[in-house]
Amino acid sequence: MATNKRVFTLRLSDEVFDKIGILATSEHRSLTNYIEYILIKHLEDVEKEHGEIKMEE
Repeated sequence: MATNKRVFTLRLSDEVFDKIGILATSEHRSLTNYIEYILIKHLEDVEKEHGEIKMEE
């Protein structure tokens, strides 16, 4: 099933990538999937605390 997602590059040190990789492995996720999961969870937490983030149309 195809998805319509934007792609971007992260500029992180090898050490940071390695640490994220360790966390991803412990959660049985790929590195990319884990980064997506963390970003989405952070957005949900911020919106829970501060309300919905409004996007300009």
